[in-house]
Amino acid sequence: MTEKKKDLGTQGQEDTLKGKMKQAAGKVQEKTGQALGDKEMEAKGDMKQSGGKAQSTMGKGKQKVDKALNPDKPSKAHKV
Repeated sequence: MTEKKKDLGTQGQEDTLKGKMKQAAGKVQEKTGQALGDKEMEAKGDMKQSGGKAQSTMGKGKQKVDKALNPDKPSKAHKV
């Protein structure tokens, strides 16, 4: 079975959503680490948030590039 290749806009939407989910998970991990006094857990949560923010930013960039390359394409994107 072959997987349909996703366009840049769809990839960007997925990256943006996954990045925001990582940010949220990182925030929970960071706060849990703070509550437990676990500096390592807190640091890992902070790193996860940073990675999620980078992924989300890259996703938004992909969406902008897709829009610039395909200005007549109808937008099915939802603000995330």
